[in-house]
Amino acid sequence: MPKEIRGTLRRHMIEVPECIQQASGIRIFGKTIRSLAFTTDVAVIKNINADAIIAVYPFTPQPAITQAIMMAGDVPVFCGVGGGTTMGKRVVNLALDAEFKGAIGVVVNAPIPNEIIRAVRDTIDIPIVVTVVSENTDFKARMEAGATILNVSGAKKTVDIVKKIRDQMPDVPIIATGGPGDETIMATIEAGANAITYTPPTPGELFKVLMEKYRQQLT
Repeated sequence: MPKEIRGTLRRHMIEVPECIQQASGIRIFGKTIRSLAFTTDVAVIKNINADAIIAVYPFTPQPAITQAIMMAGDVPVFCGVGGGTTMGKRVVNLALDAEFKGAIGVVVNAPIPNEIIRAVRDTIDIPIVVTVVSENTDFKARMEAGATILNVSGAKKTVDIVKKIRDQMPDVPIIATGGPGDETIMATIEAGANAITYTPPTPGELFKVLMEKYRQQLT
């Protein structure tokens, strides 16, 4: 076990489930990534021990948001650049902007056409993470279009999708959502995921616990 050092101000940091360390990891630019925190909250980003941040949100991607996340993070950041409601040239431009701002990779959403993936691949040098939500996806076509990593987010079908990808392409890097607990995380890793996306508690949820503790101390 490595020696651990904690500061006074960061002793309450959020810790990802320890079992994620059993994933094989994905090595990008010399950094091995096993755990990714799915959040855009800069306070959470600054106080979580995940190996990387996956910053995807349900709005049109904006460079100002990318900039704020990059400034808050002290670990690699994968930035969402569209592919759902945002399409075409804007996705390419956002991907290039994210690379210029220091993102380790960009994430595109499941509906994105392969021709846009090709255009992004022709423009940037950092990894392209393509989100997969269905086992009916043509995985090989995604990789041939320029995807570097497949990001599986299939809810209850995630494990089955990971297995199907792994059966077709033994060497493709896979990120996948790990689900609510150690059991589902381990099932996802055993299915073939190299890295796990973890959704941390929100500040509101954390405050609820903290405030309850304060109330007990003062009664």
